[in-house]
Amino acid sequence: MILNGVILAVTYLGIYPSLQEKTLHRIMTVDLVLSALALLAAGGLFWGSGTLFNMLLFDANWAVFTIVTLLVMEVPLFLRFARKHGISLTDDPD
Repeated sequence: MILNGVILAVTYLGIYPSLQEKTLHRIMTVDLVLSALALLAAGGLFWGSGTLFNMLLFDANWAVFTIVTLLVMEVPLFLRFARKHGISLTDDPD
């Protein structure tokens, strides 16, 4: 989770504010790359280790844990950022 937190901090405090074009499509593109980075980093740490992470309702492997925790941590940040910068969640220019 610390890895996800660091990636999200860099993203929402540095990368997204510095984008010239702040649109849903552009943010989703950058987010896809950063999500892949999170998975690569977690994979480097846990691939083949058999480590399971407790997700309260179930145990998950490193990939599921990384994706779910990244999603849970990012949604409130994204919604706040989108509201602050007037980003349409439907990507409709009107």
